[in-house]
Amino acid sequence: MGAVIDRKSFDKISGYLEDARKNATIIEGGTAKDDVGYFVAPTLIQAPKADYRLMCEEIFGPVVTVWVYEDAAWTETLSVIDRTSPYALTGAVFAQERGAIRETTWALRNAAGNFYVNDKPTGAVVGQQPFGGARASGTNDKAGSKINLLRWVSARTMKETFSPPREYTYPYMSEG
Repeated sequence: MGAVIDRKSFDKISGYLEDARKNATIIEGGTAKDDVGYFVAPTLIQAPKADYRLMCEEIFGPVVTVWVYEDAAWTETLSVIDRTSPYALTGAVFAQERGAIRETTWALRNAAGNFYVNDKPTGAVVGQQPFGGARASGTNDKAGSKINLLRWVSARTMKETFSPPREYTYPYMSEG
């Protein structure tokens, strides 16, 4: 794992780790050293509740925060995910049941600008597919593809008929 970009980022991530030591469970990692560069160990944190700070804020460091939900609370959990954070960059669901995938895709339609099913939540092909978040995470289509152009235009369809119709009825409407 490489160093984080600068002192400001290091200090911010270190603050998240300190918060996790006090208010969550660090499962792995959790160390940060700035003696040579700004190194933060890859860290896995278990959140005590869905709206725990590290579940709601974008960290931009080698920190993953998880929250364990009860199986019986699946549908409620999707709602919690949808309303927990103002950010909505990337999300993923891993499931074998097609019904669960459909439910998740619908319930989280506004919760991630990039959404993956049974795949890692990274890897948009820049220049070939849209990439960007929703809500406070971006413009939905930045650095993506021709779809970005649609942000700046108002698409309109025009039809001009040079041989106007002589009748207004349809043949199926006539008496037999």
